[in-house]
Amino acid sequence: MGIKSFTELEAWKEGHKLVLLCYQVTKKFPGIEKFGIVDQIRRAAVSITSNIAEGFSRNGAKEKVQFYYMSLGSLTEVQNQVIISRDLEYLSLEDYKQVSEQSVVVSKLINGLIKSAKKFPPRT
Repeated sequence: MGIKSFTELEAWKEGHKLVLLCYQVTKKFPGIEKFGIVDQIRRAAVSITSNIAEGFSRNGAKEKVQFYYMSLGSLTEVQNQVIISRDLEYLSLEDYKQVSEQSVVVSKLINGLIKSAKKFPPRT
């Protein structure tokens, strides 16, 4: 049987782990960053899984791919923001490594979703 819910997608599952990890590590950031980089990281991370979910619900390959690419764009935002956070010493090297490694896992899975969606039969 096929996948019935976006929550069954490995890309979504691993993306969700990344979201939770981002929330966990940003709790340690200085209070002054609550509405700065903390908010940006969290919003971008949530956008990753939100776009995977929305792409899953679309019928056509073109629409699916569009949302999966948006998810990949949000992932790249997170990667950039955690580099900035590391350089500002808001993130420990251990936390940075953990988030970075999880982001690579998610990136590979999203790219797999894109390849798969491109093979999706066209709408009739």
